[in-house]
Amino acid sequence: MHHATRSGHVGGNLSCLDALMTLHHRVLTPDDRFVLSKGHAAGALYVTLWSRGLLTDEDLGTFGQDDSLLPGHPSGTGIPGLLFSTGSLGHGPSLATGLAMAARHARSQRRVFCLCSDGEWQEGSCWEALSFAVHQRLGNLVLMIDQNGLQGFGTTEEVASCGDLAPRLVAFGAEVVRVDGHDFHALERCLTAPAGQAPRVIVMDTIKGRGCHYAGRLESHYLPLSDEELELALSFTSSPIP
Repeated sequence: MHHATRSGHVGGNLSCLDALMTLHHRVLTPDDRFVLSKGHAAGALYVTLWSRGLLTDEDLGTFGQDDSLLPGHPSGTGIPGLLFSTGSLGHGPSLATGLAMAARHARSQRRVFCLCSDGEWQEGSCWEALSFAVHQRLGNLVLMIDQNGLQGFGTTEEVASCGDLAPRLVAFGAEVVRVDGHDFHALERCLTAPAGQAPRVIVMDTIKGRGCHYAGRLESHYLPLSDEELELALSFTSSPIP
């Protein structure tokens, strides 16, 4: 999809694809809700929905084109399960927190899952949402942070002295779990663990651009794949969900 449209953001899609596949195939129920805060990972979301039969090959073939159902950042009304248009980072945790609070008022057992990038946790809105969620004891809220260590202008450490987010999240009173973001079984265990009295934050250690020659490098944030790079990426194999 990204190769055909000569579009970037391949890296951030590949770092969270395993988590999205695990969440949508093994965890989400029809009553649960999902928010993709890191909207630039739209491609990973679309492929996940396709793998569940919710989008077609023809839909994927229009990715990133004029009048497409599937823009480079998710928006519109035709994408299955999409509640909000996202792409401007830092809003997802607040939106998900609102959904979790609404579920409590409705006396619903609904869970709310939100996938974030690590770079967007440099924005104050994320911490305000977490502070509110902890105070309200929203145990039905699960925040998933794709901690690949890279953002638009360098590493998160170089840009804002923000490497591992886990200690800061713990200090806010959240239930924090750190996991290999490419381990399907570990992800499933974290995502399906019984809810506690505090929101759960799953810090997923991932590799940006996993499976590409520039995996773990800043190039994966911006650059599209050449023909040779696409061939290499397609030859990469990962353990499937059994």
